[in-house]
Amino acid sequence: MPGFLFEGGGYRHQEMLELVEDLGGAILQVRLVGSEVTITFSVPGEDVWAVEELARDLQGRLRRLPLLGSEIAVVSPTITRHHLPHPLCDVAEYLRREGAKTNMIGLARGPGQRICQISEEERRLIEEHDAAVFVLGNFEHCLREHKWRLFKDLSVPVVVTGGPELPSLPHAFAYISGMGRLPYRARTFTEIGKLEEVARAVERALEERRRKLEQDPPLLSPLVLKAEIERKLGEVLRGGAPFPVTPQLRGVRVKLPFSRFAERLAELEVAGHRLGEIAEIRRSVMRDYILVHLLPLSRVGAGPGLIRGAVQG
Repeated sequence: MPGFLFEGGGYRHQEMLELVEDLGGAILQVRLVGSEVTITFSVPGEDVWAVEELARDLQGRLRRLPLLGSEIAVVSPTITRHHLPHPLCDVAEYLRREGAKTNMIGLARGPGQRICQISEEERRLIEEHDAAVFVLGNFEHCLREHKWRLFKDLSVPVVVTGGPELPSLPHAFAYISGMGRLPYRARTFTEIGKLEEVARAVERALEERRRKLEQDPPLLSPLVLKAEIERKLGEVLRGGAPFPVTPQLRGVRVKLPFSRFAERLAELEVAGHRLGEIAEIRRSVMRDYILVHLLPLSRVGAGPGLIRGAVQG
């Protein structure tokens, strides 16, 4: 379902919420500040015209969010001053404006040429995301001969940015040149255009993953699962981390301690099933959070072995 951001007056915003629900869409976030409201939501593609008509009637602004419902890792070789280039923040913020939830990650041993490496824990953390953007530097030899080792074994699509003009890099879904290590933030039309190239490359990577998932889809949408979890666990989610239930392409990340809430989450009734029967629930590498990955329809009801393995460390 396409994602959108509605911005307008708050006095009639309830009409937009009701329309999205009537169309079978999902509301991700509502922010009412003073007399202004912003609503992040998704609706079925065939019903977009109805939302556009209401937005015009409410005299609000409607903007498409092509990356809504995804979580993206934005990776730097290290978090040290000389290896954390300013474009990292620009990339992360631009992807957020396109609808993605982004997490910035600095590797422990990424600098240098022959010594650059990625640990098993860092690899598992990045693979919890739907895609990764590696923001690299300015040296062509370094990128061609060494830096591809950082992402060659990742199972998620990787978009790479760097300074040199190169047609491609090994093991990268896409390479965007002209965005190496810079001592300033993106300001010019050319630099902002490069951020747009990164966003479109990530969008293509996610679309490719979505097409593969549609070959054997889950029982319900991750956006619907997010709404169900928030409705049934709302009391424990309040006052915690921002965006406490983060949607992904295959499920959601629930920002609650695994040891305390995994079993409770597995017993939730969703779409007529226990969540532990239609999803794999496991511990996240990130802060002991909970990852819920929806199983494809072909594996739902596979037997008691699936239930025993549903909650694992």
